[in-house]
Amino acid sequence: MKVEPRTLPGFMELMPNDQVKFNNMMDKIRKSYEAYGFLPLDTPIIEMADILLAKAGGETEKQIYRFNKGDNDLALRFDLTVPLAKFVSEHYNDLSFPFKRYQIGKVYRGERPQKGRYREFYQCDIDIVGAEELSIVNDAQMPSVIYTTIKELGFDKFTIRINNRKILNGLFAELGLEQESVDIMRIIDKIDKIGKDKVKDCLLDMKIESAKVDKILDFISIQGSNDEKIEQLNKLNFSNELYRAGVQELTEVVKYVRLFGVPEENFKIDLTIARGLDYYTGTVYETFLDDYRELGSVCSGGRYDNLTEFYSDKKMPGVGVSIGLTRLFSKLVELDLMQEKDETISKVLVVSMTDKLDRALEVGKEFRKAGINSDMYLEDKKIKAKFKYADKLKIPYVAVIGEEEEKNGTVSLKNMVTGEQEEMSVDKAIEILKTER
Repeated sequence: MKVEPRTLPGFMELMPNDQVKFNNMMDKIRKSYEAYGFLPLDTPIIEMADILLAKAGGETEKQIYRFNKGDNDLALRFDLTVPLAKFVSEHYNDLSFPFKRYQIGKVYRGERPQKGRYREFYQCDIDIVGAEELSIVNDAQMPSVIYTTIKELGFDKFTIRINNRKILNGLFAELGLEQESVDIMRIIDKIDKIGKDKVKDCLLDMKIESAKVDKILDFISIQGSNDEKIEQLNKLNFSNELYRAGVQELTEVVKYVRLFGVPEENFKIDLTIARGLDYYTGTVYETFLDDYRELGSVCSGGRYDNLTEFYSDKKMPGVGVSIGLTRLFSKLVELDLMQEKDETISKVLVVSMTDKLDRALEVGKEFRKAGINSDMYLEDKKIKAKFKYADKLKIPYVAVIGEEEEKNGTVSLKNMVTGEQEEMSVDKAIEILKTER
């Protein structure tokens, strides 16, 4: 009995042409991260469950893939931050701090699959981890990396929205709402999805006084330029030290974001940005494509005070951001916004018109030696089938070698887009293949 071939729901499986596009996006992100000096890291997909669940609870614990193998209680990683915390704790004495790492890898969450959400997906993370302390200037470097990366992916109109959790926590303290701060921030963080009126209803449902709810909504609705917002935050004259520290940090971050060269139109202070995860303690970021807000944030993150509190007595503050590559790719394809056009890794297909393959193999070797990715058709088929093969794989050129080309030491290079074909030397073919996109 044969088994029906099928893929589990919530797992993305691409055709090769789309996988080429996906890999090209990943390479652009990697190069952007490396341009800022971030070092590569790869941690195991499977970890001991107690390592991954040290800080987990609630939804995370429900969604984690957990299983036993022999006497070992194991789990699949659900993000790249917890493995980073384990890594820097384990290798503290061997690392140079601040430790700047990037990791691009798959993570797993057993949530209900739906459009745009996956059980297995790639995250592209960068983090800077300090030993005992970490300068606020690092918080300003993150928008610079985000700016470079999103530009590299082909987008010009986007906004990196920045806030500081200390400001919000200070506001809630002024209003006597410290105990409710995490829940309030989770609600505020949804304002883009559910709207201001629904946020107000949710806050009132928490039994928060109407006057305090109005103050919260007025606060997060402060308008103006970045400098005008900072000026208004200072004018409020809150005595809370946490609030004042947050405003000072935000002021410093804005100053250095400018010095890092991020244009003013690509970043703004947004007091609604809260990041629902409770481990963020300072600066937070969310990045939106201006014309496609329905995509949601394409790059998010923030500052945390102590990455390793569950693994080490050493205090290690950090700051980081993450791109959910699988979700972003699927959304860009769905909306026909894919900037990456390359669908093949081969620039040319080398085919022989005769029974001999000697010359075709030699030409393919010369192409590859020149740095040109070259496929070869080795089956004994009609020339029509060979061209059809190149066309289906979106290979832009075919190098044809018949009896005349063998005798002359040449190739006939056919452009599969225009249909033009010309006999030429191998050196000229290499020149064309290396210069044309």
